[in-house]
Amino acid sequence: MNKILKINFSKRKKLTSLLGLVFDGSRLDGVVLRRTNGSLEIQQSFSATLSLDPLTAAPELVGREIRNQLDAAGIRERRCVVGVPLKWMLTAQTELPPLPEADAASLLQLEAERGFPCDITTLRLAHSRCPLPGGKQHVTLAGILNSQLTALEQVLAAAKLKPVSFSPGITALQPAGAMFGVPPSGGSANLPPKGGTPNDNNGVLALAIGESQVSLQIICGGVAALRTLEGAIENAGSRRTLHTGFVAREVRITLGQLPAGLRESVRRIRIFGPHDLAQQLADEMELRFEPAGLTVELATKYAPDEFGVQLPPDAPVSPAFSLAARWLTGQTPAFEFLPPKPTAWQQVITKYSSGRLRSAGATAAGIVAIVGGLFLFQEIQLLRLRSQWSGMSARVRELDGIQQQIQKYRPWFDESCRSLSILKQLATAFPEDGAVTARTVEIRDGSLVNCSGTAQDNAALLRMLSQLRAADGVTDLKVDQIRGKSPMQFTFDFHWNKGGGNEN
Repeated sequence: MNKILKINFSKRKKLTSLLGLVFDGSRLDGVVLRRTNGSLEIQQSFSATLSLDPLTAAPELVGREIRNQLDAAGIRERRCVVGVPLKWMLTAQTELPPLPEADAASLLQLEAERGFPCDITTLRLAHSRCPLPGGKQHVTLAGILNSQLTALEQVLAAAKLKPVSFSPGITALQPAGAMFGVPPSGGSANLPPKGGTPNDNNGVLALAIGESQVSLQIICGGVAALRTLEGAIENAGSRRTLHTGFVAREVRITLGQLPAGLRESVRRIRIFGPHDLAQQLADEMELRFEPAGLTVELATKYAPDEFGVQLPPDAPVSPAFSLAARWLTGQTPAFEFLPPKPTAWQQVITKYSSGRLRSAGATAAGIVAIVGGLFLFQEIQLLRLRSQWSGMSARVRELDGIQQQIQKYRPWFDESCRSLSILKQLATAFPEDGAVTARTVEIRDGSLVNCSGTAQDNAALLRMLSQLRAADGVTDLKVDQIRGKSPMQFTFDFHWNKGGGNEN
């Protein structure tokens, strides 16, 4: 029975053909790949210019335009993997200390709330991690507005397409995590195995030249940085001008913002895009960065073992091809933004949730099912509990004896409630008129306290610090940071030495 319950009925059959679609400004690129006998074959490909914006125009009209382009290219494939524009993404970076995975997820949720300029419930979030010394991790957080993803889904539905993945095209051109032979997992890039040796993919800065911007990605065991360089390309009619100096300057700034360990690991710059513009950019990058020990190369073709299968000899190096090829070969993207699909049961509930008769019938059926289920559940539970009690009764008696010993020596246990005492002392030190307020309070190891907040002026802050410094149990109070004047932001920490066990 348990095996039946664990069956994943929603699991789809493995795809053998797929359409890769990439939105890049007003341009739409696509390629249909088929996997047969350990090789990939190009079925159809096309490139078109859209007259309508998928985010602002009516989804039905945009979908019809895309459908017309697909029909003109003879494409009938419905399943597609979509490269979303990098400019749709919001990104932020943070450092993650060594933590259990459950605590790390909670901390990343808090960092996302701090790092993004909007309510994170309106975003579809993903992240990628890069290892740092001491077990720490550099994390790149990325998010796309749910409204944009919904609009894109409506456009694809109008074009009679079924998406299987939404991810940035540049992460497929230069994937994260593949350097250790393991494809990136959804939501976070893989870290090197213990004792593993990185290969050429570790420490790579990738530049992808698009229609009107240049995409930048830094790989250091995971995605360390991801951004769009707007204004790098100027379109004047049919002529495109690439501002290579601007790109080089932004590359230097981005590298300078990385932790030293990651920055020093970047040894290669790979450039993707049209050959003439890519060559211009490569010449500029060589002039600026080769003296610093970075090698520059043009990505004109895929490596023979890029996807683990045989590739067509004329395979174009493009985001559309890379997205489809990696999906067909089982490599999930570093950032996945496709919203989760409702289950079959949820769809049935939604379909039949309107109408008085249906509501009454559903209510009656639900009551009958609940009552019957409760009786059945009760019988099953009784049988299970009797069986469990027969096997644990002896151990329960042993535990009762241990509990009596605990109660006997309970006065020796620590009941000082250190955390509550610390918070009480902090609340007492802060003025009641709101002149100084706290934003965050962090207690580490029960003794090291870090607090940040705002103050109306310097005098109010000094009075609060003086009162806190004189409080019983507070030692080593240090102000770490003060910014601004009125209001001013501050951060300070201190040690708490009061409290301990009670002895009789």
